[in-house]
Amino acid sequence: MMQQTAAALRDFTTRYCQQWLQQAGHAPASSDLFGVPSPCALEDRDQRVVWQPQPFTLPQTLDAVERAIDIQLQPQITAFYTTQFAGDMQASFGENQLTLLQVWSEDDFLRLQENLIGHLVMQRRLKQSPTLFIATTESEQEIISLSNLSGEVILEQPGGKQRVKLAETLEIFLKSLQPVII
Repeated sequence: MMQQTAAALRDFTTRYCQQWLQQAGHAPASSDLFGVPSPCALEDRDQRVVWQPQPFTLPQTLDAVERAIDIQLQPQITAFYTTQFAGDMQASFGENQLTLLQVWSEDDFLRLQENLIGHLVMQRRLKQSPTLFIATTESEQEIISLSNLSGEVILEQPGGKQRVKLAETLEIFLKSLQPVII
């Protein structure tokens, strides 16, 4: 499962970078990540950082999250967050516009783990089944997550009970994404 998820993420990232190159004439660029150190940064251009994905150089594990919450995570989520360093990527899934979250640097990986822990603690307090966020949406009220119980990709409202299944697995979800260049 981890290898298929990692391959699907690399494939989407390649398609995303190719679309940037075709439409903008250069690698992806982000104003949100401008000035934030990363192994992905190629150059600064017009208050944006031009970036390229890089291999993940840390141990490929989310053990810190598992230990903090005393939970075993879906292998898919580990593959998703430990395959590469990259900037967040815009995409569409059907009618849903989203930003696929990625790890930008080693420091960002630490923050990500802290945020995952906080998310899981909140869910535990609310007596909800555990999910792990993978993308934001245009709505501040909804995120796209991986169900830690079923392995399905879902659209959910943090703190809410309503969850809509988007895909059976993270691999299927990633293969269904279409790059969006803003």
